[in-house]
Amino acid sequence: MMNDGPTISLSFPEADVALLTLDMPDKGANILSRSVLDELAAHLDELDEREGLSGLVITSAKRGMFVAGADVREFVASLDQEPEVIIESSRRGQQLFARLSRASYVTVAAVEGVCLGGGAELALWCDRRILADSERTEIGQPEVKLGILPGWGGTARIPRIVGLGNAVEIVTGGESLDPASARQMQLVDEVTGADRLLEAAIAMVREEQRTGDYLQDRERRRGPVTMNETEFGFLGITASAWIRQQTKGHYPAPEVALNLMMETAFCDEETACEKEAEAVTGLFGSPENRALLNVFFLQDRVKKDPGVEGNSLSAETINSVAVIGAGIMGSGIAAANVRRGIPVTMTDTNADALAAGGREILSEVSYNKRTKEKDIQRALDFGPLVDLSEELSDCTSADLVIEAIVERADVKQPVLKQLDAGLPPSAILASNTSTIPISQLASDLEHPERFCGIHFFNPVRRMKLVEVIRGEKTSDQAVVTAVAHVKRLGKLPVVVNDGPGFLVNRLLLPYMHEAILLVQEGASIREVDKAARGFGLPMGPIALYDVVGIDTAVYAGKTMIDAFPDRAENSPLLEALVEAGRIGQKSGSGFYAYPGGKTRGVEDPDLAPILEAHRQDQRSFSSEEIVARLLVPMLVEATRALADGIVRNVRDVDMGMIFGIGFPPFRGGPLFWADSLGAEGLAAMVQPLTSRGARYEITPLLEDVIQGKRTFYEGHGA
Repeated sequence: MMNDGPTISLSFPEADVALLTLDMPDKGANILSRSVLDELAAHLDELDEREGLSGLVITSAKRGMFVAGADVREFVASLDQEPEVIIESSRRGQQLFARLSRASYVTVAAVEGVCLGGGAELALWCDRRILADSERTEIGQPEVKLGILPGWGGTARIPRIVGLGNAVEIVTGGESLDPASARQMQLVDEVTGADRLLEAAIAMVREEQRTGDYLQDRERRRGPVTMNETEFGFLGITASAWIRQQTKGHYPAPEVALNLMMETAFCDEETACEKEAEAVTGLFGSPENRALLNVFFLQDRVKKDPGVEGNSLSAETINSVAVIGAGIMGSGIAAANVRRGIPVTMTDTNADALAAGGREILSEVSYNKRTKEKDIQRALDFGPLVDLSEELSDCTSADLVIEAIVERADVKQPVLKQLDAGLPPSAILASNTSTIPISQLASDLEHPERFCGIHFFNPVRRMKLVEVIRGEKTSDQAVVTAVAHVKRLGKLPVVVNDGPGFLVNRLLLPYMHEAILLVQEGASIREVDKAARGFGLPMGPIALYDVVGIDTAVYAGKTMIDAFPDRAENSPLLEALVEAGRIGQKSGSGFYAYPGGKTRGVEDPDLAPILEAHRQDQRSFSSEEIVARLLVPMLVEATRALADGIVRNVRDVDMGMIFGIGFPPFRGGPLFWADSLGAEGLAAMVQPLTSRGARYEITPLLEDVIQGKRTFYEGHGA
C-alpha cells in the first residue's frame, strides 16, 4: 500500500523518553503495511544510536484506533507466492518486533481503541502494555477468523505472558478482549483513563527503570512456558474437544494453533517463533483461508458502501424510531435501536402483546456482553428510552417508523397509509416485510419516495444482515439514510431492488423446497439435515422449517409461487402438516417433536403416517447428491436475481446468504464456492440435474461460468 506520507512520527515528551506515534495519513485506521514496518525499523535504528534513552512509548494519534492489524490487501497479493517467501515475511515481522523486547530501554505500548492482529503483536513484544479504559478499546488475535494464525510472534509471546491456558483461549477463539478482561488475564499491565494514557505510560517507564522488573520478565519470556505435566495434558484434551465442537472440522486454523502452542510450550521463544512461521505458511492460501478472506472483504465493502452508486448524498440522522408491532421481530428491532441509545416508541393494538414486547426489550438491552449476565443497571439506564403505546398516532413524530406486523399485504397497507399521512415530510417509513414487494405496499401511499423495506432477520440480536429494499419510487435519500442507520445499529446492510422474496428469501425458498422434494422421494428428514450440516450450514433445511414455522413458510411460499409458477409450487406435505397442527417449534411439533418446550427436535413416530401419505418414491441418497440437490436451485436462482438486477453485485449475493441464512463462511458464499469448484467441477454438479425442471435450468450467466468463459467474481474483485 502506498502512503501519502509518514505513518510514524518520533518525538520526545521528556528528554530520555521517546514517543512513536502512529497515524496513517487520510485513513480511519492504522494498518501495518510493508512501508509502515520499514518506518518502524528506521526509527528503532535511530533510537539504538541515541544515548541515555530510558524508555520508548508506542501510541496512536487516532481516537479509538491503535492498530487494526496487518495490511490484508498485501496479504492477499501474496497468496500465490512460494512458501519460502511467506516464511521469510513472517520471520521479518517477528525479528522486527522482537527488537522491542531486547532494546536497551523500557518499551511500553499505550493503547486506546482497536488493537488487533499484528497491532496486538506489536504491543505484546513491548515490555509493558497499558490500555485506555474506553468502550472502543479492544485487544486480540482474530487471525483464525481469516483461516490462519498469528505470524509475528503471537503464538510464542502470549503463552509466555498470560500462561498457556489463557493463550489457547485468546488465539484459538479469535475474540477480542475489553480492557478489564485483558487486565484480568494479565495480557496488559494497567488500565487507565484515556486522558492520562501518555502520562501513565511515562510513569510506567520510570517505575520499570527503578525496579528493573522488565529485565527479569524479558529473561523469563525467552524460555519455556511454566506448566506441570498433568495440567498440560488436561489442557490439550479439553481444548481440542472444545475446538472440534465449535468448528465441526470445517475450520483448521484453531486446531493448528492449539497444536502449535502445545508443541512449542517447552521450547525457547526463538524456536517457538520459527515453528510459528512454518505453521502460518501451511495455512496460508488454503481454501478456507481464501474463502474467509473473501468474507472479510465482503464486510469491508459494506462498511464503506453508502448504498447508492455515484451519489454524494449525506444521510439524515435518525434521532428517534417508532416500531409498529410488539411481536418477536418488533421487540427485537426496538431493542437494537435502544441499545444504541436511540429513543423508541413501540405500538401494538394488543395491550398484553405490547406489555410482553416491552419486557422483551428490557430483557435484551440489560444483557451485559462483558459479564454475560443480565445487568439491572443497564435496564434502568435504557428504560427511559422505551415508550409503549396502543395508539398509532403516537408514532408520527419519529424520524424513522418501521412496520413489523403480520406478513399480509391487506393488513399492512392500511397501517402504512395511515402512518404516511401523519408523518412529517422528512421522516422515513419502512416495512420489515420479508417477501411482499415494496412497490405493492407503497401503491396507496401519498409519499412512496420516502418508503422502503428494512428487513431484519430473526433473531434480530444475533443476525447481522439487514436487507434495505428499494421500491420503484424509493428515493436515493431514503436509501442512503436507511443504510446509514442500519450501520449505526451495528448491522450489515445489503441494498436490494424490489422483487418477490427480495434476495435472501428468493434464494432460500428453492433450497428449502428441494428438501421437501427429497423427503417425498424417500430421503429421511435426518439424512437431509445431516448432509446440509456436513456441508457447513448451521442447521438443516427441515429443522429450519420448524424454526421459521411451517405455516409461515407456506404463506411465504405463495408469494414465490405467484411470482415464479414455472419453478415454484405448492407442497401438499407442508399443507398436511399445517392442517394437523404441526407447525414447528412454536406448536411443539413439526417435522420433529419438541417435548417440554425444548428447541432441539427429536424424531417423532407420529409423523410417519403423514410422511408416508406423501411419499412418491423410496430410495437412498448420498450426502453429495443431497447437497447438490439443495444448493444448485439456490445457485440458479442467484443467477436469475443477478440478471433481474435485484442486487448490484455478486458480492451482495454472497453477503446476503452468509449473514442472512448462515451459508458457511469457510466456503466464501454460494458464488465464491461455485467459482472454487472450477468450471469442470461446477458442470459435473449442475448438468446431471437439468432434466428436473426449470429450477435447474442453466441460465446464460451460469452457462458462461460452466464453459469457462468467466467466473462469477470476474470483473468484481476477489
